[in-house]
Amino acid sequence: MRSTSASSVQAHFRPSEICYVYMLLCNQKTFYIGITNDLINRIKQHKNKQSLFTKKFSDLELVYCEKYTTKFEAAKREKQLKGWSRVKKQKLVKGELGVNTYTEQVLEYLH
Repeated sequence: MRSTSASSVQAHFRPSEICYVYMLLCNQKTFYIGITNDLINRIKQHKNKQSLFTKKFSDLELVYCEKYTTKFEAAKREKQLKGWSRVKKQKLVKGELGVNTYTEQVLEYLH
């Protein structure tokens, strides 16, 4: 497996673009973690079965979200979260490991 240096990843992403790291709970058992610059549209894509991994799930719930000013920073955080255990992800969602910036306002736009 080839490793990617931080500088080559950073060069791939445009700076100063708002980006979100988000976590979905799929069928009440599996966590999906992703990044996007359009959170509302991306969640709609997941719910409309337009995502390869999540299309097999019938119940998708946005449970966590963080906002970043660059895709580079968001990608670093996404990689970190994906390496966490299920228990640690659950603690993050519950607010036991920091502030969950996910709000009810996001849900309002999705309905």
